[in-house]
Amino acid sequence: MKKNHAENLLKLAREKGVLRTRDLDKFGIPRVYLSRLCEKGLLYRASRGVYIRADSDITENHDLAQVARRVPDGVICLISALQFYNIGTQIPHKVWIAIGEKDRQPRMKYPPIRIVRFSGEARNAGIEVHEIEGVSVKIYSVAKTVADCFKYRNKIGLDVVLEALRECRREKLCSMDDLWSNAKICRVANVMRPYLEALA
Repeated sequence: MKKNHAENLLKLAREKGVLRTRDLDKFGIPRVYLSRLCEKGLLYRASRGVYIRADSDITENHDLAQVARRVPDGVICLISALQFYNIGTQIPHKVWIAIGEKDRQPRMKYPPIRIVRFSGEARNAGIEVHEIEGVSVKIYSVAKTVADCFKYRNKIGLDVVLEALRECRREKLCSMDDLWSNAKICRVANVMRPYLEALA
């Protein structure tokens, strides 16, 4: 095994956090080094085409980092965003990710994903970028996430939505103005109004 290819690959894996097979091409590192370093126990194959260093600090948000590397234009949303912000008690079995209306649907075996399609301002508003395991992960803000939950209340359950809203207000995770403006963006202002007034 050529030492400089192996060293460069491990360095790249440390810098990126989550490494994709195609990342090697621009550095001229042959892909065969992925399997060789996996055999030596220095790399770990997280899923098809996705690798991490064996000595990486894996966090509870590891799946979000993996999905963000595989779907860079996607935005973590709904229950996965709630879990990231430690809001509510729901533990998603899939990573919820928003993509554009006409975007190609990503195919991933692991981690499992749940796709929702957003368009217009609802797609682009409230995006924050958080660093997770060296990966820049797009996640909707707390206020945008709560508004999105109201929009998708039939899919995730009204009890989950109301728990998120109550906790958001009790812990002062965002302002009433933020909630209201995101309610308008997501076109759920009339649905949210009585709940927001009850908490005011």
